[in-house]
Amino acid sequence: MRAGLQVAIILLVTGSPAWSQTDPLFGADGYRIAHYRSPTRQPPPGVTRIAPAAAAQLRADRDALFIDVVPAEGGHKDANGRWQLASVRLSIRGAHWFPESGRGALRPNVVSWFTRGVARLSKGRKNRPVVVFCLADCWMSWNAARRLNTLGYTQVWWLAEGTDSWRDMGLPLLPVIPEGGAGE
Repeated sequence: MRAGLQVAIILLVTGSPAWSQTDPLFGADGYRIAHYRSPTRQPPPGVTRIAPAAAAQLRADRDALFIDVVPAEGGHKDANGRWQLASVRLSIRGAHWFPESGRGALRPNVVSWFTRGVARLSKGRKNRPVVVFCLADCWMSWNAARRLNTLGYTQVWWLAEGTDSWRDMGLPLLPVIPEGGAGE
């Protein structure tokens, strides 16, 4: 990890979660289940919010895993289990794309695909830094960061501004394909 990075990481601590059990936007388990594109302010419990400039100092797959959870809008899996995408997804260089894994309620095959995929990429090290992102004001990255923390990952960093911040900083975004496996 580059020198000075820890200083640039923003840790937001709250006394209560961003949801309540009576909030219709959240499921009983605390994941956002509706209106995914709306302002997100606080990271999930146990997760650190990372500033875009700090994330830009990291080298994907060396300093941290970068996990993109933007859904595959208009995309689907074909009969052979391959993604058929309606449009190209531009993401952070070196990011691993797990479309649909940021939804609040996941089908069992998506949970398994995401869980196994991140475990494979982290080589089973739950202390491996992981940067989770989507787009700005997207609760899917919030959900995925929470899910990884719940799975025992101890260094989950939430890039709330997502690829929008990367573009705004003038950093390159490159085409990415979904991670292999039965994710959808």
